[in-house]
Amino acid sequence: MGVLMSKRQTVEQVQKEVQEEKEVETNVPVVQEESSINRAAWERLRDGRGVEPEEFDRTSRFTPPAFIRPTRKLDDDKPPDIRLDPREPVVNDEMCDICEVWTAESLFPCRICTRVFHDGCLRRMGYLQGDSAAEVTEMAHTETGWSCHYCDNLNLLLTEEEMYSLTETFQQCKVIPDCSLTLEDFLRYRHQAAKRGDSNRALSDEQEEQATRQFAALDPEHRGIVEWPDFLSHESLLLLQQLRPQNSLLRLLTVKERERARATFLAQGSGSTISEAECHRAQHSWFCKHPAEAPSCSVSISHVGPIADSSPASSSSKSQDKVLLPAEQEPRSVDWPTFLRENVIYILAARPNSGAIHLKPPG
Repeated sequence: MGVLMSKRQTVEQVQKEVQEEKEVETNVPVVQEESSINRAAWERLRDGRGVEPEEFDRTSRFTPPAFIRPTRKLDDDKPPDIRLDPREPVVNDEMCDICEVWTAESLFPCRICTRVFHDGCLRRMGYLQGDSAAEVTEMAHTETGWSCHYCDNLNLLLTEEEMYSLTETFQQCKVIPDCSLTLEDFLRYRHQAAKRGDSNRALSDEQEEQATRQFAALDPEHRGIVEWPDFLSHESLLLLQQLRPQNSLLRLLTVKERERARATFLAQGSGSTISEAECHRAQHSWFCKHPAEAPSCSVSISHVGPIADSSPASSSSKSQDKVLLPAEQEPRSVDWPTFLRENVIYILAARPNSGAIHLKPPG
């Protein structure tokens, strides 16, 4: 009969094993070859990890637990029961997710899930380094909020099969993991990915222009590069959008995200439908970091995801009413289920703490 161990006991046991392995490794000379480095990089990509093992100081930090990728259930494609009314209660956990201990000191809540954390535990796990500690302290208890390490990485939403498909695409297109991409790299990858399986297929001029706009949205600081975590999150979203039905995506929403979606929909009016323009505004509003500074984001819940004021979406959102819904078109009414289906991918895209827009809405 097995012994059930607590999370903290499990961490301590893993620490002990890692320390024993480290002592053995000190007596064995290790020659790192380029092939082994690349293999380790792909293994980290497969497991949803973007940090080199050497970057962890195991003497002062816990060992991060191995991540188990999600699996899709049989009823995954059936419509979930997400009603506009009644509202769902949102209650954060009482104990730190890492040490499973309640203390009187401040706990940092995640704005996506119900987990809470001690800043000391986050430091020991290696999730807070340098300036990020001060940023978490400042953002966690504000209206903008902070996403924990589980919710910040959109790649962790992929199943093993989906991750294998993405990794295979990266390898065939010669994408080097953990490296930033320039616009030239990004467009080259887009062309190669489009030709995968069909050598005669290529991006049209319109598709290339759209890819260029997406690159700009992933580079809000206009540095001319897209960081690897942002690129990986963007590609993970595209794969989810390609392989998963809408109902499956809706099941990924947390109670906090569902409640924010309800607040956004109800803020548009008292009826059971909203206009198409208001639905499109909501798609942009998830990425607004400071609602008070963004007049186009008229709903109070627009803080769900961060955006830099210099981002293309911020500058274009002021005129999106004219772009998205010309006056001569017949206005379309959007009910609650349709609103959720048309917004779910952008709600998920707004999870990361990064200022990048990981999936730019149309318009």
